[in-house]
Amino acid sequence: MTVTITGVDVHDVRFPTAAAGDGSDAINRGDYSATYVELRTDAPGGTFGAGFTFTNGRGNEITCAAVRALAHHVVGRTVEEIVAQPVAFWRSLTADVQLRWLGPEKGVIHMATGALVNAVWDLRAKLAEKPLWRLLAEMPSEELVRNIDFHHIIDALNPAEAAAILEKGQIGLSDRLAELERDGFPSYTTSVGWLGYPDDKVRALTREAYGQGWRAMKMKVGGPIEDDVRRARIIREEIGPDALLMMDANQVWDVDEAIENMSRLVEFDPYWIEEPTHADDVLGHARIAEAVTGLSGGRCRVATGEVAANRVIFKQLLQAEAIGVCQIDACRIGGVNEVLSVILMAAKFGVPICPHAGGVGLCEYVQHLAIFDYLRVGASLDGRMVEYVDHLHEHFVDPVRTRGGRYLLPDQPGYSSTMKRASIAEFSFPDGPVWA
Repeated sequence: MTVTITGVDVHDVRFPTAAAGDGSDAINRGDYSATYVELRTDAPGGTFGAGFTFTNGRGNEITCAAVRALAHHVVGRTVEEIVAQPVAFWRSLTADVQLRWLGPEKGVIHMATGALVNAVWDLRAKLAEKPLWRLLAEMPSEELVRNIDFHHIIDALNPAEAAAILEKGQIGLSDRLAELERDGFPSYTTSVGWLGYPDDKVRALTREAYGQGWRAMKMKVGGPIEDDVRRARIIREEIGPDALLMMDANQVWDVDEAIENMSRLVEFDPYWIEEPTHADDVLGHARIAEAVTGLSGGRCRVATGEVAANRVIFKQLLQAEAIGVCQIDACRIGGVNEVLSVILMAAKFGVPICPHAGGVGLCEYVQHLAIFDYLRVGASLDGRMVEYVDHLHEHFVDPVRTRGGRYLLPDQPGYSSTMKRASIAEFSFPDGPVWA
């Protein structure tokens, strides 16, 4: 059966999170938003592909416009054509001669590409009647490799190396799957430590999360250092010495400032410091990583990736030994195809994948990527975790499920990216009831 993509519907969906301080950090105070895309098809039963890119408020206006500008590369194509030539399809979006200047392969155009590419993968998984993680985990190595654009990264990872990693990952896959089906996937929560929360709320949320079984928690830093120290002490007091505490500066520090501030914060035994400086500063990250290793006796590492622009930035971060944790984002870079390249590069360099989530729908997305990474690429869960926040899952048809601080495997076909019709109607900007 041939399935043709017949149209692209784009929705500007925004949630009023700023008022309560949800999602607040050293830089961001906006309303969690999604440029939500549905690919209409001629498939029997009206099967459609759903995808989105996450933004933070008015940026949604721009990403929605970018998706509409790229949509003609998708409409009229058959799924079979895309599957047969995935890199050619991907490059039609990333190398549009009229739009590439706005990137290239970064920023708004690349995020719009991610929304469309992810919608195609959701459609593929729905047509195969499998959750995306299973579709990927069961895919032959050659086909997975064929979905990757190795241009500009072949000095770090070539197709033969990628195939060898995936073939090795076949060993013990069924045992790892049984483990995840039994125990779920390790996770950490960021919901306790948003920067805009007062101290008493931080303490109460931390205590509640610990009681629910969370043994890894993340706090935002990057305000006045005395405030960061005080809040870190509160959380460490509540979780004890054995639970993991991660810190996230959201790029606000300069390199020397990051090193100086971490000399104060290592007292609280952070497992990592995330985005300690500008996301594109590869050499700065490398300097901080070296310094933090010394300050912490090797216990703390640098994590980054949620706004790394593309696979080339990730390549450099890995080559420079600038990160000890690789934080892929499902829709900042160009969708599943580019994520596959980063997962495999991280495997080659021996750096664990801990996907960035938190924003609307990102938890739904990245659970699939982390599960695939463990099942097919990594032989150990050591260092692997998925971020979790408890916001906005109720707006998705197939929301994440957790138990005892671990993600449960999604079992519905697709990428868990389909929004409920009622939520789209209520939170669409500017005409939805919430905004009108």
